[in-house]
Amino acid sequence: MRLGKLDNETLERIVLSKLKHVRGEVVCAPGVGVDCAAVDMGGRLAVLSTDPITAAGKNIGRLTVHVSCNDAAAAGAEPIGLLITLLAPPETTLEELDAVTTQLAETAALENVEILGGHTEITDAVTRIVTCAAVLAKAGERGVISPGGMKAGDSLVLTKHAGLEGASIIASEFSDRAKGVTEAELKLARGFIERVSVVKEGLIAAALGASAMHDVTEGGVLGAAWEMAFAAGLGVVIDADKIPVHPVTKRLCETFSLDPLRLISSGCMLIAIADGEGLADKLRAEGIDAAVIGRAQGDIARLSSGAPIEAPEADELYKLF
Repeated sequence: MRLGKLDNETLERIVLSKLKHVRGEVVCAPGVGVDCAAVDMGGRLAVLSTDPITAAGKNIGRLTVHVSCNDAAAAGAEPIGLLITLLAPPETTLEELDAVTTQLAETAALENVEILGGHTEITDAVTRIVTCAAVLAKAGERGVISPGGMKAGDSLVLTKHAGLEGASIIASEFSDRAKGVTEAELKLARGFIERVSVVKEGLIAAALGASAMHDVTEGGVLGAAWEMAFAAGLGVVIDADKIPVHPVTKRLCETFSLDPLRLISSGCMLIAIADGEGLADKLRAEGIDAAVIGRAQGDIARLSSGAPIEAPEADELYKLF
């Protein structure tokens, strides 16, 4: 099988179709493009999500915390704590383990979340360090914001710039193959790791009435747009020329023949909201880059050029492994 997430058709057929709704307390069921569950604990909704980190290398601790917290923020929920499983191959050194756990602790403190527990194990079942985190969060006053809540006519706002996480990983893990890219450019791209949290923009957008949000992970901006459209049963029109891509990300993607719009982009949030320009202005005032890149309309996901946006497949990053 190919590397990366299962394609959506396979996910639906061999996983999601088998899951049955049996508990009344569960108010948000799993589905394509739905990253969080929600459980009614007696008046306040608990929001939960889980994600593995398998391809981050040197920044695995940071991304473990941020990616799970980002899922919660996309539901308009405030992250409270994390349960983390850490699996490492036998050749891992204590120094390497210490570096990962230091990143976990420091990033959790930065995000104001608590590491509640988990599991650490040395195993030959993996060939590099792998983590998996489950986040516990509390829903906001508006309840859970679903990726399927997008409405026809909503603007689509993208925060920061496409390929943010992917560029950081490439600069950290594949710099020896980045022929012609300067050390200054690589250093700048590595620094993108400091911007992968979308908790702030998620909570701001939720307060301003966002109808749907999706943190942009595997499959990149276009993959996230397709998943939001699918979840809502609507079409979207995306203007590719309006999608911000940092010049260093463009340079790295050109070097490795990758599409930045299909590159893993933790740190970016795609937000559906009636007043897109109003939200973008508010985010920029809070120091968060934002741009209106499209609109929910029609019945298919397409670019403004007319070309269809295809369902996400393996992320562009996996071409380098």
